[in-house]
Amino acid sequence: MRKIAGAIGLVGLLASAPLGANDSSASIGLGGLVLTRNNAISMDSEDLYISQKEVRVRYRFTNRSARPVETLVSFPVPVLPSGIPGYLGDQDYPDFSTMKFRTTVDGRPVKLDFVQRGMIGTRDVTARVAALGWPLRWFSSYEDSVPFIKRLSAPQQAEYRREGLLKVHPDNSNMLIPAWSLVTHVTRRQTFAPGRTVEVTHAYAPISGGSVGGGLERGFRRDEIFFEKQRKYCIDSDFVAAFDRRTAPHAGKNTHAGEVWLDYILSSGANWRGPIRDFRLVVDKGKPDNLVSFCMDGVRKISPTQFEVRKTNYEPRRDLPILIVEFYTTD
Repeated sequence: MRKIAGAIGLVGLLASAPLGANDSSASIGLGGLVLTRNNAISMDSEDLYISQKEVRVRYRFTNRSARPVETLVSFPVPVLPSGIPGYLGDQDYPDFSTMKFRTTVDGRPVKLDFVQRGMIGTRDVTARVAALGWPLRWFSSYEDSVPFIKRLSAPQQAEYRREGLLKVHPDNSNMLIPAWSLVTHVTRRQTFAPGRTVEVTHAYAPISGGSVGGGLERGFRRDEIFFEKQRKYCIDSDFVAAFDRRTAPHAGKNTHAGEVWLDYILSSGANWRGPIRDFRLVVDKGKPDNLVSFCMDGVRKISPTQFEVRKTNYEPRRDLPILIVEFYTTD
């Protein structure tokens, strides 16, 4: 994997007055549809479009065997940690069912099932939490306590800590929080007829993160915060130079930068037979004046805002974080 060409783009200004560099929210990495591992289904093509407003993907699958194959088709939603204060800004757990998920098979809409589980490592504690009358979705940002834990007696709290259901808050040794992570399974079952090619499409509104002012300015470039972004998004010297040109003072006005972070889980779908025969990626930065950087080689500009990657017999080895930077001026 290598960098994309420099000075490519940023999406979506955080439409508020300039705030501190720490005023940020996290992105949630989602991906495309994944099949339960099998050696009968090949992915003939994947056509992927990513922007701040929408992710769209079109697949062509073929059952290469002589018999029908029924498989679980899942949508990779990341595990949300047990206790994420400050991590998602002013949000609590995202409601994935409101993200406008749309799936079709050969042009016909299909329904996805949403199932949430409480997990401590590989241990499923969903039934145990329900039996205790505790909420599985317990987290709410900016709360300094968890009400149902606060109501427990000291011996009860000690008992549930021994059971592994509760743990000490990493930033507050006087506070207990639930130990489970929330896992959302978005699934459906599909039967692939023998020798037949099926077209599957999927679309949703991504959960993007971002920051107003966030570590790309000259003053941060000897700090780990800049080096981390450089590694994660493959930021190159052309991108940095374009950033400096846009943020240079002009006509008595100061230009500021807002960052948007998009994450796409690209590596989790390698469960089909062989590599992706024909892969196409389009990243849309939203506005011509924006900047964008992501780690992928063979990038070609196809419009003022869109950049394309094409590969044959492609096996993704890593996920796809995307940095988009947008600029705004103040007197």
